[in-house]
Amino acid sequence: MIKKILAITVLSILPITSFAADDPSEPEVIIRQMEDKVVHEYRINGFTYALKVFPKNGKPYYLVAEDGGDQFMRVDEPRSLIPKWTIFTWD
Repeated sequence: MIKKILAITVLSILPITSFAADDPSEPEVIIRQMEDKVVHEYRINGFTYALKVFPKNGKPYYLVAEDGGDQFMRVDEPRSLIPKWTIFTWD
């Protein structure tokens, strides 16, 4: 009886673990080497949402997809989303 319950439990868990392993929403990074730069392409579900460009001479920068489309906007520095409110001031 216990072996039967154990077997049913194990067999019922197997499909759940195989489903979790095939999660298509897992982000991936593709690294492309070019003559004058290296590009890290960030994708999820086949959609490229950001590129990080490392030029041979210069500072790295990001290209981020605008509104889920094919147009990319350049972002030189990651934006800080920390609120910067003035609480006290002294004159």
